Amino acid sequence: MTDRMLERPPFLRGHYAPVTEEITAFDLPVTGKLPAELDGRYLRNGPNPLNSDEPGSHWFLGAGMVHGVRLSNGRAEWYRNRWVRSRQVAESLGETWPGGPVHAGMDFAANTHIISHAGRTLATVEAGALPYELTAELETVGPCDFDGTLPGGYAAHTKLDRRTGDLHAVAYFWGWDHVQHVVVGPDGQVSATTDVPVADGPMMHDFALTERYVVLFDLPVTFSMDAAAAGSQLPYAWNPAHPARVGLLPRTGAVREVRWLELDPCWVFHTLNAYDDGNRVVVDMCRYDGAYDMTVLAEQGPLTLERWTIDPAAGRVTRQCLDDRQQEFPRVDDRMTSQPHRYGYSTMVGEINRATVRPNGDFGDAAFDNALLKHDLTAGRVEVHRFGRDAATGEAVFAPSAPGAAEDDGYVLAFVHDPDRGAADLVVLAAQDFTGDPVATVHLPARVPLGFHGSWLADS
Repeated sequence: MTDRMLERPPFLRGHYAPVTEEITAFDLPVTGKLPAELDGRYLRNGPNPLNSDEPGSHWFLGAGMVHGVRLSNGRAEWYRNRWVRSRQVAESLGETWPGGPVHAGMDFAANTHIISHAGRTLATVEAGALPYELTAELETVGPCDFDGTLPGGYAAHTKLDRRTGDLHAVAYFWGWDHVQHVVVGPDGQVSATTDVPVADGPMMHDFALTERYVVLFDLPVTFSMDAAAAGSQLPYAWNPAHPARVGLLPRTGAVREVRWLELDPCWVFHTLNAYDDGNRVVVDMCRYDGAYDMTVLAEQGPLTLERWTIDPAAGRVTRQCLDDRQQEFPRVDDRMTSQPHRYGYSTMVGEINRATVRPNGDFGDAAFDNALLKHDLTAGRVEVHRFGRDAATGEAVFAPSAPGAAEDDGYVLAFVHDPDRGAADLVVLAAQDFTGDPVATVHLPARVPLGFHGSWLADS
């Protein structure tokens, strides 16, 4: 590892280092046997800067690159990786930008999640930029404002209510004095928006949804004019003067006022799921205790999987630690969104600390670990699937074996870095045999940098 490479920010080295080319490969080799019922695409988004020598790059700000594997009839038909073609990315690649709407001058190659709704495949990002629509083969169509019906920016995380077909999101933007709950109907157009006044411009990376409520996290990471003036690439910082609180926004009714309840200072990036329990609301999430430094993502307080029981009548939030291992990227069977759930999946992590970077530039076990967790929240049991030494696994995504299958009847999919090959595998675990050998391992022709979120998009 050269001195110049070690000068790069940690998120441009080791398992995080961006790849430099787009690849299309067909008929991928498979160890084991792919389940025939897995008919669709596994897609995952993440930052992949075009210029890996760029100084001071923050992990959140690299141009989005979507990696995808198409499974059908027991075969891994193809692997593709494609940059999202924002104007800047397209021009850097010597291409013509496809054009389209832009919110507040913020055109960005969406790098956070990849979802499907109303026939569109969408790469999403937060803080005011629009999502980008992609083709089934991951080519960029252009920015999407849902046929002109979206009044402002959009969000990284969405929740689909399968009862109604509505897609929910909570958007924020530094120039607003509110956050905005956005509902996109089954027809792919915005059917409703609700502005919720907030102070200080808080970052709301995620939210939760129940049948009755939108659950909002108004926490002390807020827009920082000082950070912006100092040239920070991500002008959000811990603000101890901003009270931490959780809010319940009724989904229906003539009066939709938020019921706010105060919390101890903390930070939440991601929720697992939420549901109504009588007059109370139950929310499971990964919670960072105390202050969170958004500028370095390092040396944070304890990170645990927690359950909050919100009692609006009593004005109380009761916290319960579900698992004290450090973990992130919690996922549930998406069919359980807003419904009581039994199972959840997460990725073990350690502290992302610059002092623990290995001589070769790898974070190794100091960041993403080589293990996935399966939580049985009814039995209070946790199963651990560990991959090989020096492997690194990303987010786990659940794929049901059939549309009407039981909550635990299906497969867990994740990209896992194979250090022996210097490339990634798509690993398929049987959810009901979580600690056993993978059902199948699809060997990809290239490395997939550690990134953010993805989806299993079944053809049916």
